[in-house]
Amino acid sequence: MTELDDHFLALSAATGRFSYGAPRAFTFSDDGTRLLFLRSTGARDPFDRLWQLDLTTGQELLLADPRTLVPGRTGDRDELPVLERRLRERSRLFARGIGSFAATPDATVAVFALDGRLFRTTTAGTAELPVAGPAFDPRPNADGSRVAYVAEDALYLTDRTEPLSPAHGARWGVAEFAAAEELGRHRGHWWSPDGSALLAARVDESALPRRYFADPAHPERPAESFAYPQAGGPNAQVQLWVLALTGGRVRLDWDTERYPYLCAAGWEGDGEILLTVADRLQQNVLLLTADPTTGKTVELSRTVDEHWVDELPGTPARLPDGRLLTAADTPDGTARGLVLDGRILSSERIQVRRVVGRIGDRLLIEASHGDPADQQVFTLDPADGTLERLTEGPGVHSALAAADSLLLISATPEGVRRRVLRGGRETVLPDLAAQLPYLVRPRLARVTELGLPTAVVYPRGHLAGQRLPVLLDVYGGPGAQAVANEPRRWQLRQWWADQGFAVVTTDNRGTPFVSPAFTRAIFRRFSQVALDDQVAALHALAEREPDLDLGQVAVRGWSYGGYFAAMAVLRRPDVFHAASAGAAPTDFRTYDTAYTERYLGLPEENPQGYQADCLLPDAPSLTRPLLIIHGLADDNVHPSHSLRLSEALHRAGRPHTVLPIPGLTHLTPDGANERIVTAELAFLRGALG
Repeated sequence: MTELDDHFLALSAATGRFSYGAPRAFTFSDDGTRLLFLRSTGARDPFDRLWQLDLTTGQELLLADPRTLVPGRTGDRDELPVLERRLRERSRLFARGIGSFAATPDATVAVFALDGRLFRTTTAGTAELPVAGPAFDPRPNADGSRVAYVAEDALYLTDRTEPLSPAHGARWGVAEFAAAEELGRHRGHWWSPDGSALLAARVDESALPRRYFADPAHPERPAESFAYPQAGGPNAQVQLWVLALTGGRVRLDWDTERYPYLCAAGWEGDGEILLTVADRLQQNVLLLTADPTTGKTVELSRTVDEHWVDELPGTPARLPDGRLLTAADTPDGTARGLVLDGRILSSERIQVRRVVGRIGDRLLIEASHGDPADQQVFTLDPADGTLERLTEGPGVHSALAAADSLLLISATPEGVRRRVLRGGRETVLPDLAAQLPYLVRPRLARVTELGLPTAVVYPRGHLAGQRLPVLLDVYGGPGAQAVANEPRRWQLRQWWADQGFAVVTTDNRGTPFVSPAFTRAIFRRFSQVALDDQVAALHALAEREPDLDLGQVAVRGWSYGGYFAAMAVLRRPDVFHAASAGAAPTDFRTYDTAYTERYLGLPEENPQGYQADCLLPDAPSLTRPLLIIHGLADDNVHPSHSLRLSEALHRAGRPHTVLPIPGLTHLTPDGANERIVTAELAFLRGALG
């Protein structure tokens, strides 16, 4: 197959990998009576619109349609202002319509940006607001009368022509690369509840090295550049300022040299700000309270770990009664749990993944209970730790709540269902996405003495006794789970299986949600643990699944998975016989600070670890077919990673294949992923004979 004529691939490309038409980006009104969300009009429509669901009547209302507001809009990447394009990249968003929005607490006013233009919408209609330049990340004040936005690195208000932030020399109101890519913070300005001031991040990137992107397919275009925090090098200098609308300015005072990472921030009332900061190696995370009139900060809580503090979203936090909620390992070390004012709140029975918020007087949490492939929704009584489970059955269940309204999203092997529970009434949100072509039931197992989560997907109609070449479809990196009971992630694996492979997926140590010790096993060394675990899992699975032919094993992956795929054929050609390595970070000394240093430490303090995890010295060892793929517009893993590996292989006289793709980012949107797997299939079939 050399054309994009396969039905599954064509359907996947046309439907945004079966995401177009599915509701997302939910925001409740504070009283729980309204729900705002984004959704396109159907399975082949990539343009997300803004909708409102009235939970008192169950009626949906279309609030804003980007095709009407900007006639002729295509949503192409090149149409977007640079900041908007990079935010979508950091958020892993490839829908072409309204990417994100912000609303007032009562959800009566919402604002969003389209191609640098700013729009304000209510149930009465949508109006465009004048801006000083291409607008980014608009945010309304509490009553919706003013909107703050970023333009040309400055912070503006819609009712003023001059910027609210001081003179240029830094970027105002935005999240720097490390925060947006690695720390989960995508915004850089916050309104005070009374609308009299803005809390704003000031980002100075002048000390950072520049990364450049030139499109060889368009040599007439100038190269694009941006500041990149490279491991061992300087980080952006981030400050927080309170900018009063009357002109006063106050800087929040904390030790930014010792705690350079701003993980979260926000107002707790007109007279208090809470912020979370971390040291460079993320072994100390502090929750601080700040006085907006003086800038003085006081430490409320400190979370410490000798390896690194694993993020548990929703913590650290202060409950309405003043008690402090933090994260810690359970006493037996088997799970990540919650601590309330120094008291362990959750038990070893559950692995807490996220604190969603509160519903009534109970905490609403997402956690796994037993099988890490599943995620359930629970309420947790902060008084005595009593758990109540709100979801049932295999799947990845998640939640959102406001007042007495509860949104439950259940992604199960049968599909995805979104429903709102309020006052004894259930309202199901219509999902217009394409029906998933395959009902995939991977064979899940825990193997080896480590209990590695694994899955095998066979071709449809496979008969026992028919031995098959193995395709290891791998990620393997920290922070991401591959083996989960979520239906969309198995669709492409079923397609691969139907091409004649037994598709194997394993979560090696270093991946999340098994146990703290399981996750931290990669401390100061990525490669060896992942490689040992994946090889051990393959052999253990072959004993359980005799149809796996370990004499023909291919491996494919993207990002960290691409790194693993290249490493597999370079270091274990006895096990892996061909590889496709996409967007691989081949030398972590040139990857970013926040991600790399969290696990490997500083390069000058762990040179052996960085050297051991670098693939370039392994180039002379290549004896197996290797396909290297990289998008030349990838601002996450710069294409130089793959090109330097190719250069090392060339110098060593090791034949290999390179597929560079002009204009492609790390995301592979708009059918790029489907075209890539077509090339991979042809290569791996040829490589395995």
